[in-house]
Amino acid sequence: MADSSGDWCTIESDPGVFTSLIESFGVKNVELTELWSLDDESLQSLTAPIEGVDNAAVHGLIFLFKWQRQSSSATTSLEGRGTPLTGDAVPEGLFFAQQTVQNACATQAILSVLFNARDAIVAQEGGESKDEGDDNGRRLVLGQTLSNFKDFTCHFPPDLRGEAIGSSDEIRTAHNSFGRSEDAFLSDPTKPKRMATDDDDVFHFIAYVPHENGCVYELDGLQQGPIRVGEFKKDEADKDQWIKVARDAIQARLSNYSPTEIKFNLMAIVQDRRTYLNERLSALAAIGIEENDPAMVHIQSELHAEEEKRAQWALENARRHHNYLPFCVELLRSLAGSGKMDGLMTKAKTTAAEKRKRQQKS
Repeated sequence: MADSSGDWCTIESDPGVFTSLIESFGVKNVELTELWSLDDESLQSLTAPIEGVDNAAVHGLIFLFKWQRQSSSATTSLEGRGTPLTGDAVPEGLFFAQQTVQNACATQAILSVLFNARDAIVAQEGGESKDEGDDNGRRLVLGQTLSNFKDFTCHFPPDLRGEAIGSSDEIRTAHNSFGRSEDAFLSDPTKPKRMATDDDDVFHFIAYVPHENGCVYELDGLQQGPIRVGEFKKDEADKDQWIKVARDAIQARLSNYSPTEIKFNLMAIVQDRRTYLNERLSALAAIGIEENDPAMVHIQSELHAEEEKRAQWALENARRHHNYLPFCVELLRSLAGSGKMDGLMTKAKTTAAEKRKRQQKS
């Protein structure tokens, strides 16, 4: 897609899309996984995903919701919640950027998590990491592109950080590569962009991250600063304490919507699942467990499922990148040339009319 205009396209909220986007930045040892429930069992599955492996890293949560003008920030009766922190009130080391360009909220929420990941390995100029070793794939490796960006913007105020993200050719090109190719063809650059109205569904991404000060922060690029949503105990034996705090903040947001509203999406940026599956296989092999042992077979089957998932993600992303518009134009031309177009159009109109009648009756 052409990036010369500086525009950012909308991208699909999908773990395969976001994982590939992160990897295109050079980030390693992480992936996105969807959360279908906010119960304790689902949260526990993030930090202890398989038997024998504890404390899998969860770097942050990405929440997609339908934006409401009257409730752009959740408010609660607890002191400090719902109030964006600015200036010296922002904790040292917490990376927050305001969103200054349209349609960038997905990538900006992802970057908010990556730049605030604890114990992440960053790269020096030349490609060498500042910290040796990635703990056998346990630690997030930020990569050269994002390491340079974070180092360059670390002393910027939030608005300039947002401007830096919006003007970064590398970040914008990676983001736009997951847009639909036909959108660029169908859009008319000579016409002003249509602005969303109150009747339109407008969706927004925000992030939730833990900080070393024992607090959880909501990072919403549309706010003036990060929002403190609660405290957690930094217990090595219970790594999901901060996630429960974030869960409460998300549920507070959900309470502002109708019970019938279902247009939400929640994903977690977690350690690459293949890392601890391979780790578990190595541990079993080290104590003499044979390959045909049920425990080994179970882990191997899970690892195979993970590889199949990655292959499916690659296939779906290839389809997203592909431009089907020329095929559609050629198909319509062929149908018109064969004399079948009129009959198909009549049939389509009849089907549409019948569908409208059924909807009116219901």
